[in-house]
Amino acid sequence: MKPTLIHSVVIASLGLAAPLALGESMPPTAEEQKALTPKAVLDDLMAGNARYVAETPEASDVSDRIDAGTKGQWPMAYVLSCVDSRVPVEQVFDQGIGDVFVGRVAGNIESTEQLGSMEFATAAAGSKLIFVLGHEACGAVKGACDGVKLGNLTDLLAEIQPAVDGVTGVEGDRSSKNKEFVDAVIEKNVQKTIADIRERSEVIADLEKKGSVMIVGGIYSLETGKVTLLESDK
Repeated sequence: MKPTLIHSVVIASLGLAAPLALGESMPPTAEEQKALTPKAVLDDLMAGNARYVAETPEASDVSDRIDAGTKGQWPMAYVLSCVDSRVPVEQVFDQGIGDVFVGRVAGNIESTEQLGSMEFATAAAGSKLIFVLGHEACGAVKGACDGVKLGNLTDLLAEIQPAVDGVTGVEGDRSSKNKEFVDAVIEKNVQKTIADIRERSEVIADLEKKGSVMIVGGIYSLETGKVTLLESDK
């Protein structure tokens, strides 16, 4: 987490002037995490993505972060991403050790295990944001579009099938050969995952209603590195 943002939030909450930026970023402390709002966390992730795209990451001393981690962890967000090796979550948002929880599964779908992890991150560990991150050319989505059957992957792709079936208004072939169709399913799948989180986790849904947690979705561009936020229905 970036000290400029964290300390500005903490200082602002005390009615004091914001300090000068420090030389390097450090993970949030318990006090700093508590002072953050979900919107401030989202803004920080998107600012980090802008730095990633511009190839201007903030300075961060790994050894200092490792040492800070021995004292505890207070991450500000939980990012649910695909396993795709081309989507390095921490780098994409210019975050370091201790800044964010990351859960990865092919197709960025929810599961009992992911929901339990999210509930730990938010209700127990104090994170303020759940970010469901899809990406262009997702192999899992393409597999679902094509009806692929392969061992345990079959059951995983079945979780994406409702997103495939839910896409309307796209002309042409309803398979991975049609990029427009695949892109639409990728977006629909992120929206489905968000809806499933709200439906299957009373803990998270309650935190969201209270304004303690925000759930958002976005799509990562393999070509540009940019994350585009999806419109929220909340």
